[in-house]
Amino acid sequence: MAITLLNPEGLPQIDVYKQVSIATGSKLVFVAGQVAWDADGTTVGEGDLAAQVEHSYLNVGTALAGAGASFDDVAKLTVYVVDWTPDKMPLLLEGIARAAAKLGTTSTPPATMIGVAALDVPEHLVEIEVTAVID
Repeated sequence: MAITLLNPEGLPQIDVYKQVSIATGSKLVFVAGQVAWDADGTTVGEGDLAAQVEHSYLNVGTALAGAGASFDDVAKLTVYVVDWTPDKMPLLLEGIARAAAKLGTTSTPPATMIGVAALDVPEHLVEIEVTAVID
């Protein structure tokens, strides 16, 4: 595996992600921000943050698989959430957990979450992009 995840001493030990990833592979995979669209471009889970997080993660998994990668190869993950407030965290984590169960992954790469005013269309509540490294 090209990615090693760790939480160095002196930094907070966050349950849902690691603070650092060390990549040793030779190919970088950049996945465009994925939203809760199905294959036909129809929004899934309109108005439901957990459902949109789940579907966006599943779309990331599909994109990674297309490049010969998986969530185990993700070095960095960025999540953009419309009108973010901390009380939305349980819904975000619920969507991640549901997607992880479907994908069979427990990967916890370094993650950044950014609150935004809007995304590409008003129906989208979340967008997720990743960078992965493969051999």
